[in-house]
Amino acid sequence: MTSVLIALDEPKATAIGADLERDGIRVIGILPPAELTVSLLSESDAVILPATRSALTSELVQACDRSGVRIITLGTGDSRLLGRYGLPEALPEDADAWQIADALADETPITTTPQTPSNRRVIAVWGPHGAPGRSTVAIQLAVEMMRSGGSCALVDADTVAPSLALLLGLGDDAPGIAAACRRAELGGLDAAELARLATRVETSAGGLEVLGGLNRPSRWPELAAGRLRTTLQVCREWADVTIVDVSAAFDADEEITDDLAGPRRNAATTTVLREADVVVAVTAADPLSVSRFLRDHAELRRLIGPTAHVAVVANQVRPGPLGIDARGQIRGALERFAGITDVSFLPLDQRAADAALLHARPMADITPRSALVAAIRRLVETLEPVRPTGSKVTAGSRRGSSRVARWLRPERGALAASPLGSGRELAS
Repeated sequence: MTSVLIALDEPKATAIGADLERDGIRVIGILPPAELTVSLLSESDAVILPATRSALTSELVQACDRSGVRIITLGTGDSRLLGRYGLPEALPEDADAWQIADALADETPITTTPQTPSNRRVIAVWGPHGAPGRSTVAIQLAVEMMRSGGSCALVDADTVAPSLALLLGLGDDAPGIAAACRRAELGGLDAAELARLATRVETSAGGLEVLGGLNRPSRWPELAAGRLRTTLQVCREWADVTIVDVSAAFDADEEITDDLAGPRRNAATTTVLREADVVVAVTAADPLSVSRFLRDHAELRRLIGPTAHVAVVANQVRPGPLGIDARGQIRGALERFAGITDVSFLPLDQRAADAALLHARPMADITPRSALVAAIRRLVETLEPVRPTGSKVTAGSRRGSSRVARWLRPERGALAASPLGSGRELAS
């Protein structure tokens, strides 16, 4: 005889329980969804829940998987939530007992496929210890991503040294990512709530939504894996592109501990790297940073898989610590020791970096002609190979982004096509 645990609100729970008993299904307990605990699952074969984020937590799903307990959900359901956990499609909220009994008897239920827009992406910016420029690259990527016309969000999930708020001149008392994670755990996080918690920063490319990080690194337990995973899923509904800045350490072996239920120091970084569609891996252009990158890159691949999209970026490229041919030295080392053949290079532009720090603004706003800004625009093109018509950036031209150059371009074209457009007119 099948034993079920009903975790629904009254009076519906009691009515369903009585009908299931008449159909020969044993009901071992009826309780509200908020009172359902893992310890109650040991004697049941299935549990009946509402298809809501507050009821379907990652801890409950993992406990059901370990105990072999089936999950039957009722309600309209969030297809992305059910699909993420690999659960069957939710039954109607007013489902009869015979429908629930049929679902319990079905050995091959149809799982839900999450309906996520293909153009909604999460991009993680990661790099080894030693300040390779993760946060700077994340900010510039976010600004340049918006130039294609889509919305972009910038999230600081660094639990060791969060810095996006300071780099953008924002206060550290904003709710930010910690408040979003708390709302996610309670099931009350959606796109509108994220917009309320975020701080909008006006840039040369448009309004950038920023979820600031922790104001004290000691608050790292607030960015638990389950909370942050749910937050990133909602971010896909909130913005076209979500760029997440993470810390260096992720330590995949951290899960091999005695306390499996306790918080983990690097859970935030591990979660973001696993959930991201693209990982931008940043290394500084010096021997120490490249050595650390090579060591950690193997662990990164072991964590996210060999087929995940990783874009390798060498930042702060200059001839000093690596000789005249710095690019050749970096490319050769990465190819020889890690098999990496596709590398993007970002030059060191100390004046632009200092100006951005002085004004607490993105470099693209303060020094739009910087070689570093142009290189990041080229990097964005590799991350977004399909761009709308007419949105090609002018990263290779030092005058292409000039307002005067854009105004003169059609005028010169008209003069060139005109029989009068010669000599002095074109020279002017």
